[in-house]
Amino acid sequence: MKRILIISCVFPPEPIVSAQLSLDVASELSKENSVVVLSPKPTRPENFIFEKINTVNSFEHIITGSYTYPKSKLTGRMHESYSFGKHCAAYISNNFKNISVIYLNSWPLLSQFLIIKTAKKYNLPCVTHVQDIYPESITNKLPFAKSLFYYLLLPIDKFVLRNSSVVLCISENMKNQLQSTRKIPSERFEVVANWQNEDSFIQYKKSKKERNSSNIKPFTFMYLGNNGPVAGVEFLIKSFYRAAIPDSQLIIAGSGSKTNDCKKMASNLEAKNIIFIPVPEGKVPETQDMADIMLLPVKKNGAMSSIPSKLPAYMFSAKPIIGSLDLESNTAQAITDANCGIVVEPENEDLLVKAMKDITSWDKKELIEKGLNGFNYAMEKFSRENNLKKIIEIISKVK
Repeated sequence: MKRILIISCVFPPEPIVSAQLSLDVASELSKENSVVVLSPKPTRPENFIFEKINTVNSFEHIITGSYTYPKSKLTGRMHESYSFGKHCAAYISNNFKNISVIYLNSWPLLSQFLIIKTAKKYNLPCVTHVQDIYPESITNKLPFAKSLFYYLLLPIDKFVLRNSSVVLCISENMKNQLQSTRKIPSERFEVVANWQNEDSFIQYKKSKKERNSSNIKPFTFMYLGNNGPVAGVEFLIKSFYRAAIPDSQLIIAGSGSKTNDCKKMASNLEAKNIIFIPVPEGKVPETQDMADIMLLPVKKNGAMSSIPSKLPAYMFSAKPIIGSLDLESNTAQAITDANCGIVVEPENEDLLVKAMKDITSWDKKELIEKGLNGFNYAMEKFSRENNLKKIIEIISKVK
């Protein structure tokens, strides 16, 4: 029996895909191993109301007293990462004799550095899960300071990855970029897609009541997810308003720091067919079932290294997808390979407007067919069953 330490920067009840991923890993590993989970107090997304959930876990869960900062300001996020790293490093130092391997799914870059440095000190193997590439993600948002941030932060990420026993990547593009820029042997990497729990979508589909055929509703476009600075929801609002499609509506489902700004934009446009709704815990399948088309905007260069967690969720709802994102990305390739929608280049309002208009001309049979194409593709590529098994095998083999 291994003694496994799981360090996760997000964890349920936070309704974040990465949080559920860590819970799945902890639950599965604890069937045959002794597992301890370290995570900060829940704060994501900002302003979300966390209801206390009484669950009995097969592992020990320790909530650190580290500083938290759910806003998107860089200085606050860096403080949060450093504080969480310090708390986790202290735990490792005090308990290293009771740890066989560490699974690390934490904030970049400071928390990762402190944890890996401490693990190295005690010769503890570490499986590091990379959700996004840093410092590149920072430098893309702050081009005026790109050279400085790259010079200061890249060595930290190189240290983290070079001293990890295994580096888990969520896409082939991510693996290729990290391998070439960090000069790490290919055999150190494993590609495992982030998953959604397909069971919740399948069970909803089985249990939902047949819709009344007389229940006519507007043709519905939907964005579901965190409405933050990089989500590009304002772009969706402008494009949908400009498309002026008769008898249609746009639903923005979820919350985030940009929600109020988006509501003001819709109000200023006097667009009464743009609706904002919350997504209750566990109600993603039900909410997405309201849509005819799911919208997946990603800003330029934002999709090149990872696959957004929204993609498998959209596919499991068997809805066609319009992706406005990098055409060379794995996300665009997935939509194309699945034959489940339309892909246009990012931040191009003309092309998105045209895609919205074109897709409304598809008949019901074609919409259903495209949605099922996406569902079948997701079952093969993004299912919890297949990808969780891969991670468990990887962690179990590390010595």
